[in-house]
Amino acid sequence: MQPCVDDVADELDALSFESTVTTASGNWAAPASLALSSTKPHMKSGDLCWDAIRRARSADPSLGGLRVIRQLGSGDIGNVYLVELKCAGGCVFAAKVMDKKELEGRDKERRARTERGILELLDHPFLPTLYATLDSPRWCCLLTEFCPGGDLHILRERQPEKRFDAAAVRFYASEVVVALEYLHMLGIVYRDLKPENILVRADGHIMLTDFDLCLSSTSMAQIVSDHQHKQIPPLSSDRGSIDPSSTNSDCMPPSCIAPAVSWFRPKRKRRRNRPGPRGSQLAIVAEPMDARSMSFVGTYEYLAPEIILGEGHGSAVDWWTLGIFIFEFFYGVTPFKGTDQEHTLANIVARALEFPKKPPLAEPAKDLITRLLIKDPKKRMGSTMGATAIKRHPFFDGVNWVLLRGVTPPFLPRRMAYQTSVARDDFPDVSIEYY
Repeated sequence: MQPCVDDVADELDALSFESTVTTASGNWAAPASLALSSTKPHMKSGDLCWDAIRRARSADPSLGGLRVIRQLGSGDIGNVYLVELKCAGGCVFAAKVMDKKELEGRDKERRARTERGILELLDHPFLPTLYATLDSPRWCCLLTEFCPGGDLHILRERQPEKRFDAAAVRFYASEVVVALEYLHMLGIVYRDLKPENILVRADGHIMLTDFDLCLSSTSMAQIVSDHQHKQIPPLSSDRGSIDPSSTNSDCMPPSCIAPAVSWFRPKRKRRRNRPGPRGSQLAIVAEPMDARSMSFVGTYEYLAPEIILGEGHGSAVDWWTLGIFIFEFFYGVTPFKGTDQEHTLANIVARALEFPKKPPLAEPAKDLITRLLIKDPKKRMGSTMGATAIKRHPFFDGVNWVLLRGVTPPFLPRRMAYQTSVARDDFPDVSIEYY
């Protein structure tokens, strides 16, 4: 039974910075301090939320409680509320509130600890910032960034014919790829990629949420060459048209590793030791290759075949869900949706991928989706070379992966005035799904 907003509001009054964090032993009650979160190297300077927490912490170590403005969404292990600090009004947060007794009764404590531990690790522009973890005898509260743009499912539903154009799909897909790459480098398999779990920040860029279904493993970066890795095809002069049936390759020609024209031209040629045969390209790969789970987790229309078949799965499931995600953004529907859940699962396992006639899709987009939705995870694009392979695909030609945050988003949420006291009417009653 989910608590009502008023009950939570009363309880949140008692929450304080006598907070807890997840320790290596997984306990709920290890002491914490604000410094633990605020020392992350990519913490934005001038962030109003960090400043508000610092001011509140300096004025009153107990924080003075949180004021609940409205409920944003609900999930399997907790509800998400829009809140502000009572002693530092004007800055709002998304607070995921979990009932400890309910988690214990439903055997969900492990999932809550998983999400909490992962949030404490994250330090990335397309992933949540955990500002604080607060505790009371009944509740655990995770204080993160509020995204006024809602989620990408709602945004897609508002588009003409409920789909995005190619430029918007490329923008959102590229930021998702970078976020997944970062998670995989940490040894984290996301396992629940879908538009509902991707929020739109105030600046129009994305933020992945909901990490309680993640699979944690280890990941070690490796430097490989295209000669060592036989799945990388040779460079082709025609990158616009690719026939997936003509090759068993898992990724595309590495155009982003070496520039076409050298900036440095030595006066005389010098013989150098190469890591591989002449002309080979180098790439850094960091996939959690040892990650393995038999759990049946995810959202039906996005489940990878290996999850449904119970064969065990690893990081390749994230690249399958990326393919479903891109397909849905282009066509407004997922590719294997059936009349009911059982029909959908049967389609995922047995039905061949088909592309609707409308809208017409360029070959690079079709080829990327086809490679991501290969049913055999060992042959699926990204299964061994991870995001490195996907970034090289012609669909992403022109994407400056280093400067993604400088790209103008296709959609900007309306600006919201953060006043000293935030009234309920300041936030219209729109559906914003967080978890």
